[in-house]
Amino acid sequence: MDWIAIQPYIKVHRKVDGTEQIRLEDKRYLYMYPNKIVSKYHEFSIQDVLDITYKPYGENVGLLYLHTNGGTYSFTVENSPHAFIDAFKARK
Repeated sequence: MDWIAIQPYIKVHRKVDGTEQIRLEDKRYLYMYPNKIVSKYHEFSIQDVLDITYKPYGENVGLLYLHTNGGTYSFTVENSPHAFIDAFKARK
């Protein structure tokens, strides 16, 4: 099954090495299919996703929120997710 929309996001890990804290970024993707949205470790049925919103908090960074029946999930994004949000709203 082909995806409809894709949105890159970043998962930040912090690692303590001796007395130094290291910040590691892992680039991942959200894929929207006709019946679901999939991240690296989660799968959300389109029916369970109530809304998708975006809140910028820096020049090129913001949080993409998936509001679902099971809670709200946030994803750190470095570029505008408006195309992803528009694709979702077109499906609903």
